Amino acid sequence: MSTQNDGRPGAGQWPGIEPDKDFDQHVLACVLSCALKEVEDGEATATESTGLSRAELRDVLPCSFPATAINGFALEDVSDPKPAMEEELLHGLLLAHARPSDPVSARFSKIIARRAMRNDHLWQDLGLLNRGELNQLLATHFPTLAAGNTQNMKWKKYFYRKLCEAEGFSLCTAPNCRECNDFESCFGPEEGESGLMLVNNGVALV
Repeated sequence: MSTQNDGRPGAGQWPGIEPDKDFDQHVLACVLSCALKEVEDGEATATESTGLSRAELRDVLPCSFPATAINGFALEDVSDPKPAMEEELLHGLLLAHARPSDPVSARFSKIIARRAMRNDHLWQDLGLLNRGELNQLLATHFPTLAAGNTQNMKWKKYFYRKLCEAEGFSLCTAPNCRECNDFESCFGPEEGESGLMLVNNGVALV
């Protein structure tokens, strides 16, 4: 992999993902590639981008990146993430539905809660290739939560609906979804270019 003169990877030069690689590792590599782009662009630190602590990042990075790329995350210069209340609530929801005693599921609960604070579709926020990959991730690590999305609602909308239900109120006053003026906002297609493709093309993430 080519690098800049300071040993950090240049835009558009990222670790490849092998088709037969473990799916969890694929997802993690997607997220970390987006995070590294944000670090290079000065948009966020590695911990701010991923929601993981420095110790957690030091644990997972060697599985996804060569040593020269790991230096680009500048972990020596960052502090552990400080989630806001909204992120903490979503993390709690995910963690409550995570596979018991599975540290990988617990780690993904942090990552998803942090990346969901961004403005795109959740699969794009995570750098995944399409919504299908997000469906697989959630069904694998948060099976009871994923199983409840029987109407294929957009995942961010679904998460916030579940949070509201837990607090005993509803975001929507329509008698049912089909009669709601915002139906397409909750159930419409989730289209667009993947964040990982934008990273590979050297284009800044939105």
